[in-house]
Amino acid sequence: MVGDQMYSLCKELFHINRSLSGDGVRETLKILQRENQELKIHSIKSGTKVFDWTVPKEWNCKEAYIITPEGKRICEYNINNLHLVQYSTPQKLKMELDELQEHLYSHPELPDAIPYVTSYYKPRWGFCISHNERQKLKSGKYQVIINSELKDGVLNYADLLIPGANKDEIFFSTYICHPSMANNELSGPVLATFLAQYVKSLKKRRYTYRFVFVPETIGSLIYLNRHMDVLKKRVKAGFILTCVGDDRSYSYLPSRYANTMADKIANNILTYEAGTFKKYPHTEKGSDERQYCSPKVDLPVCSVMRTKYGRFPEYHTSLDNLDLVTSKGLQGSYNIYIKMIDVLENNFYFQTTTTGEPQLGKRGLYPSMMTSNCTDYGEGILIMNFLSYADGTNDLIDIANILGISAHNLISIAQKLKQHDLICLSFDK
Repeated sequence: MVGDQMYSLCKELFHINRSLSGDGVRETLKILQRENQELKIHSIKSGTKVFDWTVPKEWNCKEAYIITPEGKRICEYNINNLHLVQYSTPQKLKMELDELQEHLYSHPELPDAIPYVTSYYKPRWGFCISHNERQKLKSGKYQVIINSELKDGVLNYADLLIPGANKDEIFFSTYICHPSMANNELSGPVLATFLAQYVKSLKKRRYTYRFVFVPETIGSLIYLNRHMDVLKKRVKAGFILTCVGDDRSYSYLPSRYANTMADKIANNILTYEAGTFKKYPHTEKGSDERQYCSPKVDLPVCSVMRTKYGRFPEYHTSLDNLDLVTSKGLQGSYNIYIKMIDVLENNFYFQTTTTGEPQLGKRGLYPSMMTSNCTDYGEGILIMNFLSYADGTNDLIDIANILGISAHNLISIAQKLKQHDLICLSFDK
C-alpha cells in the first residue's frame, strides 16, 4: 500500500528540526531527493530582497534547555524540537521565575501539549512548555541555555519538473519549514513525493508537472520572484499540499474567485469520490494560497486537504504527531489526487461525429437484446447520455457534473467512444 510507504517516510522525517532555513531543511530535502532523484535543490542568500520581503538569516540550534532551581533540565530542544521558539537568539542567562515566565509559552486549553511558536522576523528567544508542567514550576533561580546561531547563510528550497507532451503545467506546492508536526507539515511533502512518482509512472503525459518544496510564505514568494512569468503563462491548475494525513473529513479551500480548472476538478472529485467535505471561503486562507492567488499573481491554485489547518485541535502543537497521521489518511489523500491527475490528463471538449444517435449495438457498446428492465443496459445508458452532451461546449468535468457522476468514472467511456471514432477531442470550445 502506498499509504504505508508514505507513513514510513513521515516517520523518517518527523524528528528533523525544520525551520525557514538551516541544516534541518537541507537534510529533509536530501531525503526527498533520494525518493525523486530529479529533485533540484536551490539556495538564496540571506538579505536578498524578494518583493516586499527580505530573506532572513540562516538559523541553526545545537541544544537548548532550562535548568530549574532543583537542577533538573526541562524544555530540552534535543528531546522535542517544539520546546524552543523557532529562530530563538543564543542565550546563557540566570533569572527568577517571574522573569522567565515572560519567555514561556503554553496552551491552557490543551494542557498536555507543547505549542509551536515562531519569531522569524524579530529577534526573540523563548521556550514552549506544556501548561501542566508550567503550573508546577517553583520560585527560584533558573538557568537558560540556548546554543543557537543566526548567520548570513542561505535559505533552501527545491523543485521537480516532469516534462509532458506540451509545456502547459500542473503545479503542486508544499512547505518544508515546520519542525516535528506530522499533519500540518510532513503530510504535504510526503504526498508530493509520491504523487511525483505516480506522474513519472504514466506512459504518456499530456501536461508538464511542477512540484515545489518551499518554506511557507517566504519560500513561495522567492519561487514567484524567480519563476512568475513562466508560471502565469503555463500553469493550468495548481494545488497546495498541506494537512492531508489525518483520516477525518476532507476540506476544500478555493482560489480567489473559485472559478479555475483546479476548483472545477476539486469540486467534482470531492463531491463524487470523497462524499461529504467541508467547503471554506477563500477569505479563510492561511497557507501559500495567499501568495499564489494574490492579485498580481492570480495563479489557478486551490487546496484539497483532510481537516483544514487551524480546524483540528492538535494544530500547531506536539499532539500533531504520528498518531494523528495515519496510513489510511495518507492513502485517501493520495487516491483523491491521482484521480484529479487522471481527469486532468483526460479532460477535453468532446464533439460527436455522427448525425443523430450512432448505432452503439453493432460496436458492442449497447445490449443487442431489448428487455423491460432498463438496468440491464448498464454502461450503454451512460454512453448515450455522454453523447447527448458531447456537443463541443462541454469538457469531461462538465458532462460529469450534468450526469451527476465523478469525472474519473467517465474516462473509460470517453476512451471507448474515441476508439470507435464516435467523438473528436479539442483543447478548447
